[in-house]
Amino acid sequence: MAKRTGLGRGIGALIPTADQAERPVDVFFPGKPTPTTEAAPEELEAVPGIRLVHIDPHQIVPNPRQPRTHFDEADLSELTHSVREFGVLQPVVVRLNEAGAYELIMGERRTRAARAAGVETIPAIVRETSDDDLLRDALLENLHRSELNPLEEASAYQQLLEDFGITQEQLAERIGRSRPQISNTIRLLRLPVPVQQRVAAGVISAGHARALLALDDAEEIQRLADKVINEDLSVRATEEAAKLRRGGSPKTKKPQAGARRAHLDEVAATLGDRLNTRVKITLSAKKGQVTIDFATIQDLNRILAELGVEEYGSR
Repeated sequence: MAKRTGLGRGIGALIPTADQAERPVDVFFPGKPTPTTEAAPEELEAVPGIRLVHIDPHQIVPNPRQPRTHFDEADLSELTHSVREFGVLQPVVVRLNEAGAYELIMGERRTRAARAAGVETIPAIVRETSDDDLLRDALLENLHRSELNPLEEASAYQQLLEDFGITQEQLAERIGRSRPQISNTIRLLRLPVPVQQRVAAGVISAGHARALLALDDAEEIQRLADKVINEDLSVRATEEAAKLRRGGSPKTKKPQAGARRAHLDEVAATLGDRLNTRVKITLSAKKGQVTIDFATIQDLNRILAELGVEEYGSR
């Protein structure tokens, strides 16, 4: 009589039914825990001066030195919907002020959206931050997110210079910006208030605004600003219009010694204003060279975006 194989014993002979707790040691991965072995939880190492809490967004008081004053209602509405559906995914950053209240450092939009969505608590990182660093931290967060309009950025730069009593060069080193970019941005505060409002609203670009600063008279600046909007002038056309209004009709000049160098410096200054950095142009009998300064990789990518070139490191 033939010996019966496993197939004749039913499916139970093919699938072991022994208690999995008694399974043999895994010889291939001896250090790997079995399904019944619970791995010991790893304790997170505490970071001095920082702790994570969950607090009511209505208990967070605003940052008195928040550089951002304009919040797009459509964007805020989208964020509110996201917070209502998924909650606040990235913690806001707060500190305890002298009154013992949670004072916002970073996350103004998330806090507003959480309040509008009716969220009871949101994650928050409580950090020890001095009054001197409050504006700097809020400024850097907004700059990294590209959420400040040019006038808000200019006001924040100016306030930092006054608060810290430092030069524009020192400020550039602290926040990773080029000095010409800071200087050209602060210059926007010299515009007439009605023109500043148009720049803040995005009706006039920062490039157009810098071109308008070639004029000294406030009324002339406003008239040219109207022309920029009504005729949809480019930045280059605005620069030419400002030059004509400032000096009248162009006059034919006799060639003078050093005129070519002066013209190259003028071109470099114009290009530097457009790119918000220092530009140097040299020209010899055989070749020329254009040198564009940048402070950080982020600053380089900003310049490349202005030139319509693919960002560094995107490949």
